[in-house]
Amino acid sequence: MRVLLFGIAKDIAGAPFITAEGVSTVAELKSWLYGRYPALRQLRSLMVAVNKVYAGDEETLKNEDEIAVIPPVSGG
Repeated sequence: MRVLLFGIAKDIAGAPFITAEGVSTVAELKSWLYGRYPALRQLRSLMVAVNKVYAGDEETLKNEDEIAVIPPVSGG
């Protein structure tokens, strides 16, 4: 499934999107991401949106879903 990346998550992965395989929940996606990109573990939080709505770890993912990984945002 295609996963959109923003901010520092995009910088860590080196691409604006990636393809994740073998995941069916948000929790599995996060685990997959942390395994593939260990630097993501250093972020204080990592939110996942499914079809433009923030999703909890138990949310089920489908290949046709629009999935976005959103790191902490700061600014002033």
